[in-house]
Amino acid sequence: LYVPTYWGLAHTLWRTDDQSHGAIIALVVIYLFVAQGNKIVEFSYAPRNGLGFAILALGLLLYVLGRSQDILMFEVGSQIPVIAGTLLLMQGTASVRSFWFPLLYVVFLVPLPGVVVDTLTGSLKQWISMIAEEVLHGFGYPIARNGVVITIAQYQLLVADACSGLNSMFSLMAIGLLFMYLVARPSWLHNGILFASILPIAFIANVVRVLALILITYHFGDEVGQGFMHGFAGILLLVVAVMLLIFLDGVLARRTLDVKP
Repeated sequence: LYVPTYWGLAHTLWRTDDQSHGAIIALVVIYLFVAQGNKIVEFSYAPRNGLGFAILALGLLLYVLGRSQDILMFEVGSQIPVIAGTLLLMQGTASVRSFWFPLLYVVFLVPLPGVVVDTLTGSLKQWISMIAEEVLHGFGYPIARNGVVITIAQYQLLVADACSGLNSMFSLMAIGLLFMYLVARPSWLHNGILFASILPIAFIANVVRVLALILITYHFGDEVGQGFMHGFAGILLLVVAVMLLIFLDGVLARRTLDVKP
């Protein structure tokens, strides 16, 4: 059913810079279902036919609507009720509870609506531009800002959509939740603090990235700042953010945050 969907994503959306992480997320989802699949034989056969048919019908309706009207959010998101309904029909509620995380992780495959992306991106760019200006001005750099356009010395830099940090936040949240699921800390407090730190870490890391690119451009020229270093800074941003998340997990693990679920 979803082969045409994934074929289309692989040849369109996943080839863009904003959604290039989609293929990796899809592989992770497949791995999670396969890794959890061997446990399904352990459950007693107790199908929920009424609830299963209702949820499956809802999922198929979303799929048909999304496919026919080219609404990717419905088409891709319909996998969650389709799979959940199928599991209810095959095995019952125990199998759905067992697959709760793979089902949740499918959310990261669903493209956000354009209006949501534009709203979040615009706000993030404004905040990042303002913070970058304030920090560098405090250190005595000749910097000024007009909206999301930053002028430093003779250089004028635009904080574009890709620099808003929305994609890095989305990617880090996916990585962070996967890390939390695999590590499986027993403390609710530990997991709560770690989850709450994902977005702040991604935002701070992206501010540091923008600051670094501004300083590189100022000291070494526009060709260096907008060349290889621009792409490398994006990769380094994600690596540093993941390392910070792992470091925080280690710090929390050494504390007495043993509130059992």
